[in-house]
Amino acid sequence: MNVLGIESSCDETSVAIISDNELKANLISSQHFHNKYGGVVPELSSRAHLQIVTPLLKEALENSSLRLKDIDVICATAGPGLIGALLVGLTFAKGLAFSLRKTFIPVDHIEGHIYSGFIMEDKPEFPYLAVVVSGGHTLLLLVESFTKIVKLGSTVDDAAGEAFDKVAKMLGMGYPGGPKIQNASLKGDRNKIDFPVAELKDLYNFSFSGLKTSVLRYIQKNYPDKKIPEDDLNDIAASFQFAVVRALVKNTKRALDYYNVKSISLVGGVAANSEIRKSFIDLAEVNGKKIIIPRLEFCGDNAAMIAFRGQKLYEAGNRYTYDYAPYPALPEGLYSDL
Repeated sequence: MNVLGIESSCDETSVAIISDNELKANLISSQHFHNKYGGVVPELSSRAHLQIVTPLLKEALENSSLRLKDIDVICATAGPGLIGALLVGLTFAKGLAFSLRKTFIPVDHIEGHIYSGFIMEDKPEFPYLAVVVSGGHTLLLLVESFTKIVKLGSTVDDAAGEAFDKVAKMLGMGYPGGPKIQNASLKGDRNKIDFPVAELKDLYNFSFSGLKTSVLRYIQKNYPDKKIPEDDLNDIAASFQFAVVRALVKNTKRALDYYNVKSISLVGGVAANSEIRKSFIDLAEVNGKKIIIPRLEFCGDNAAMIAFRGQKLYEAGNRYTYDYAPYPALPEGLYSDL
């Protein structure tokens, strides 16, 4: 079976092909021009998707030695994401499926991340804890199978990736904030400043708004002229990053102590952060659990995870009509709660 996946939820356009359970192509075009605006501009993102999606499809087919008529299932991200960006990939996929009389499968972007570890040679084992850390979401999930996901916790305010971007902006580092905070942290002392980790009534939920505010107040108090020496800037970045790591590890450890799982999977764009990756590898080792963290190309938005998730939905018997609409936010009830 040949499965085509298309991803266009934000500022990466991606096309992937899985043929007989082997990933043949995973092409990603990133929109770096958003850097000068300090964040993703939705209208510009949509236009860039329109310009590149067809060339990427042609290249993916060539790399896979396939023709369009050889594709059996066509999948596309349906949300969450920027509504205009989603419309480009989703409409493109539906048009292809309709014209070719092929099966169309809409895929939830977060579910793509949740199962992205299965693209790797070493795969998660059910049941496992999935820690989804991205620019828009922070989730702690119990994944029991390809058809059952239990939400244990989520962020009550900012996502971890959003906090990285906002703190980087406070420090005058620019966008995107994640890589810049990480690079500065390598030269800083993570124990220099004791930024707080939120304690919530629901022990599996996250909160990063208070941490972000704490960083802002620290800067305002110590650097009223907004001129931060480089060494101090590196220490602030390292201390902030360490607070995020502690929050993620703390809640995951609580879930490990309560649920009998076989593995942990750290996924999402922020899972590319080296300090977070190392901390979760250490957590898994101490607790005797298998740890699966996708390679960097599968941490960010990519169509390989969309194609894989779409194939599993198809194999589970899910079928959809062409009027399936995009959704910008995580739909209520998508994951079952305990």
